[in-house]
Amino acid sequence: METILPGVFALMDRLLPFAFAEPAFMKRALLALLLTAPAAAALGVPLVQHRMAFFSDAIGHSAFTGVALGVLSGVSPSWTMVAFGAIVAVAITLVKGRTELSSDTVIGVFFSTVVALGIAIISREKGLTRNLQAFLYGDPLAVTDAELLWMAGLFLFVCAYLSLLYNRILLLGIHEGFARTKVVRVPVVEISFALVVALVVTAAIHTVGILLVTALLVIPAAAARNVARRAASALWISVGVAALSGFAGIVASWYLDTATGATVVLAAAACFAVTALYRAARPRK
Repeated sequence: METILPGVFALMDRLLPFAFAEPAFMKRALLALLLTAPAAAALGVPLVQHRMAFFSDAIGHSAFTGVALGVLSGVSPSWTMVAFGAIVAVAITLVKGRTELSSDTVIGVFFSTVVALGIAIISREKGLTRNLQAFLYGDPLAVTDAELLWMAGLFLFVCAYLSLLYNRILLLGIHEGFARTKVVRVPVVEISFALVVALVVTAAIHTVGILLVTALLVIPAAAARNVARRAASALWISVGVAALSGFAGIVASWYLDTATGATVVLAAAACFAVTALYRAARPRK
């Protein structure tokens, strides 16, 4: 695995003979964004359709508590962040399916609980604040080779997962009862989708941070919804917007000397604005 990245970096030198792409940390940052942003955007399409954008926010903020628990217990925060995010994702899914409360209400309960737990831990252990800042704001320039390989593996896994279950996930969002008539194993699809979202969210935190991670899922998907006519085209447009935003954001941050994660999100917001204007100007049939 160690021989893969040097070859990829050499290819990037040929494809991107520009000053911003020369440092190795910029190559890692660019690859990290081009792996996590499209993966998040692809998962964002079903989330937006299901009106569950708040779900990704709850998972992202659960990472805040996961990091605190990791630092407190002496375990790597990267592992505890993923584990705690996965637990919260599954818990939300299970409770949502066994109550008459709306999805937003259930998610809101878990969101408030995990944030309160994180704040309680930090208030007790005053020294934890320093360890949390990198996760709050994200820093793709600090991504390591090992993290990059993990992101690449996750990207391939998300591609395989969506190629198998994308239509079933969308069908489940239309109507659960109808999905059951089409022999969709609802609990399996719901829990697996929640886990995959949790994995991608926790990976994306390394690039844009806890405060902005929801934007990677929601904004490209919302931009795609402005112009797409079918679910398949919405997926590809969302992925394209995410990839464009990731590339444009990191280049702009290099020349403007701004925070990379925030600049990427602003680039995605600009894409959304363009698609919204296009939708408004397009003649209605």
